[in-house]
Amino acid sequence: MDSCRDEYQVTVKREEMVLAVLPMLEHLLPLSNLDLLLPALDVGIFLCYKKSSQETHESSSSSSMVMVSAVKKALAETLSSFYAFAGEVVQNRRGEPELLCNNSGLDFINAYADVELKHLDLYHPDASVHRKLVPFKKRGVLSVQVTELKCGGLVIGCTFDHRVADAHSANMFLVAWAGIAQGKAPSSHVPTLKRTLLTPRRPPHYHSSIDNTYVFIKSLPPPINPEPSHDDHDHLISRIYYVQAEVIDQLQSQASSNGRRSKLVTFSAFLWKLIAEAGNDCSKKCKLGIVVDGRERLSGRGDTANLCMQNYFGNVLSIPYSEASVGELKAMPLSLVADDVHAFLEGATKEEHFLGLIDWVELHRPDKAIVKVYCKGSNDEAAVVVSSGQRFPVSWLDFGWGQPAFGSYHFPWGGQTGYVMPMPSTSRDGDWIVYMHLLKKHLDLVETEAPNVFRPLCPTYLNLIA
Repeated sequence: MDSCRDEYQVTVKREEMVLAVLPMLEHLLPLSNLDLLLPALDVGIFLCYKKSSQETHESSSSSSMVMVSAVKKALAETLSSFYAFAGEVVQNRRGEPELLCNNSGLDFINAYADVELKHLDLYHPDASVHRKLVPFKKRGVLSVQVTELKCGGLVIGCTFDHRVADAHSANMFLVAWAGIAQGKAPSSHVPTLKRTLLTPRRPPHYHSSIDNTYVFIKSLPPPINPEPSHDDHDHLISRIYYVQAEVIDQLQSQASSNGRRSKLVTFSAFLWKLIAEAGNDCSKKCKLGIVVDGRERLSGRGDTANLCMQNYFGNVLSIPYSEASVGELKAMPLSLVADDVHAFLEGATKEEHFLGLIDWVELHRPDKAIVKVYCKGSNDEAAVVVSSGQRFPVSWLDFGWGQPAFGSYHFPWGGQTGYVMPMPSTSRDGDWIVYMHLLKKHLDLVETEAPNVFRPLCPTYLNLIA
């Protein structure tokens, strides 16, 4: 099932710059200490829309032009509040990145793809979506591509610099953008870029556990260029699955023998244990990291602070992780693996963890650091990071012609650490859409060992085929 079923051509119709409609005073905005923990990575998002139901008397091409124009106009208006996306990342004298807010604008591409939405092989996004419907960002912080489809549908693809924004920030932007396109009043969730919300304490201090979670890049051995291999089992690839709500509930029940475990903890534990099954050497290690959003943890300082943190634009993330041997994970029941996941997450879900992380970065600047789960050692079987996308507001992203038939993040970040994001389904309440970027051998194992859990995404599930 690894060949792309839909070879199609994308033709760029127009490429232009989009600037915020309101003028602004050029200024430099420092990145926060939590931003500085992010390497230079770009994140993709794509939203697939069916042909507009309002398309009656107008031709398909005319209707598509109106839709593209509405998206572009709303984008320019949205950038007035989300002006960070219209700037560019530069280096300061210490060699650290910072944001130049100069309204230099973003690349906006209008394209046409000679394929119908129902024929897009979304199960294989590397072939069907990557750099076709999700643009390659050449410059700036954000790039947008709006692609008209043969069937009259539309795909909106975005690529943004992770050093400037996390998924929470991007979600705020998408909701505001869609709302403005519909002519709605500006959302109460106006982004705040107040770096004082993440100011280090005086004097800075932190728990020693942070030293065990992050590592300085300068202390890492130089990367080893692997020998060229024709075996694609050793390469990271992306696939998208759906998981039915009742299956998630069943797994949660199995994982909750020693206390109720959340669905994210359950899913992460199940995946961790499943990936270990691919290992033949029981002494090798499997690492699991889980992305934690610190906004709620840093919101306990009054109503004003709570609102500011919920609207904070930037990165407020930590990635605690744990490791266990292949043999241990194979032998443990799901409930015990879930207990371990719950335990290593617990410390990172407190305010003190994030305050300590901010202080830790401050004490070691300008040395660059990275979370250890990204660093694969010689005795590691696998490493994977799970990031919950359950707050991906896909059902809210109606630009005036209905909510998306499908939407997903797309994050083929390279390296040797896998990335998995479960998101809400637009097709069936309670179901999950799961974007997985793992070694091919692990994806094949997932499908072989848990076919009732991970079901390849198909147009029938998305109600694109009657």
